[in-house]
Amino acid sequence: MSTDTAPAKPAAFDEMRRPDGIAAAYKPLDAWMTTTKPALLEERRRDAEAIFRRRGITFAVYGDTTGAERLIPFDVIPRIIGAGEWAKVSAGCIQRVKALNRFLDDIYGKQEIIKAGVIPAKEVLGNRLYRHEMVGLKLPHGVHAMISGVDVVRVTPDKWFVLEDNLRTPSGVSYMLENRAAMRRLFPEFFHRQRVLPVDHYPDLLLQTLLAIAPPGVDQPQVVILTPGAANSAYFEHAFLAQRMGVPMVEGRDLFVKDGRVHMQTTTGPEPVDVIYRRVDDEFLDPRVFKADSVLGVAGLMDVYRAGKVALANAVGNGVADDKATYTHVPAMIRFYLGEEPIIENVPTYRLADPKDRAYVLEHLSELVVKEVHGSGGYGMLVGPTASKAEIAAYKERLLADPTDFIAQPTLALSTCPTFVSKGIAPRHVDLRPYVLSGADTVLVPGALTRVALKEGSLVVNSSQGGGTKDTWVVADT
Repeated sequence: MSTDTAPAKPAAFDEMRRPDGIAAAYKPLDAWMTTTKPALLEERRRDAEAIFRRRGITFAVYGDTTGAERLIPFDVIPRIIGAGEWAKVSAGCIQRVKALNRFLDDIYGKQEIIKAGVIPAKEVLGNRLYRHEMVGLKLPHGVHAMISGVDVVRVTPDKWFVLEDNLRTPSGVSYMLENRAAMRRLFPEFFHRQRVLPVDHYPDLLLQTLLAIAPPGVDQPQVVILTPGAANSAYFEHAFLAQRMGVPMVEGRDLFVKDGRVHMQTTTGPEPVDVIYRRVDDEFLDPRVFKADSVLGVAGLMDVYRAGKVALANAVGNGVADDKATYTHVPAMIRFYLGEEPIIENVPTYRLADPKDRAYVLEHLSELVVKEVHGSGGYGMLVGPTASKAEIAAYKERLLADPTDFIAQPTLALSTCPTFVSKGIAPRHVDLRPYVLSGADTVLVPGALTRVALKEGSLVVNSSQGGGTKDTWVVADT
């Protein structure tokens, strides 16, 4: 990275050490840490690594030509959120996902939000992720995003922002569950000091959500998880959730369409499938409709789907709603569909498609975070304050070539939590991904995936970019 002088970053909010002392939720942990030697933490860290390696909790990095599987670094110091603080996060995420589901149902139906002039038609109907195959298709409960991951960050004791919405195939929930299991095994004494609210029932809620969207008239729906295969970066999670829900995990080659139904091959012959929790992207789902050379999907699947004879979670066409340009309109969606003010606000965002915003961004690239509209995983970003002059100049060329493909945001001082690193316990920046389930009801467990930027000063928490994870405790208020 460059040694160029960068603008001074605002001080980050420390979730444990507040101006008035240790946060109440952290006091038992603080007392434990002050009497615990670093050698024990290092021993437990190695134990956790061994557990995760035995369990096969790895991920693949796209673009890594070695094909090596990696362990996501696990921090043995939990992040703690009081139940009162969690109530706002929970309500805000549920509100947001409800509005986004209403939006998806609307834009593939009556398009009332477009007719009302709230969102320009070209930004929806002209979005390359809008799937015309979904127009007119009515889904159970009007739900398109059955599983959503909402990325939120904290900047003050009371101020949270939504960074982005994940409504296509959000991943990471297996790490939330495995992190909790590891902490119970490594530090059982922690759980006697505080009442940590449970997350272990997530697979049960997920299964209930999937059963709730089954085609009508099916008494005992057959649910499957459709995986792209072992080469996928989230393959462990697919297998983990299949095992925890007690449902088959299949690949596209295991499924076929016959007599207007989807079937799977089994050792006892073909069996009908009613609900597919698919972890395959839209364009690979059906070679007759999308990519003709796809071997990951099922030929004829979309015909069965449109006929209402199989349910897909998540629905096809959700990408238009978690696009980073559409993100800027979510507060307006909440007002339009729910008649409410957003509980958690968006990060102020500049749209480079707008000439005024573009002019400002080009002049202030060294101060901003710039993201690709369709990007994910921390790839394709420019973090201005830590970028070199050469990196900024190169990125500027990309922006000028296609400004509509980018948005920009101020560099937030993400909150920090105590984290065990090579030098001992030190604050590191974190974000939070709660998982919202939408079926007959919209619910989430009291917990989430906390991602942590392990490098000092780094704001990039993605595992593909060197970040780690930690257990997230929602504790009952005392």
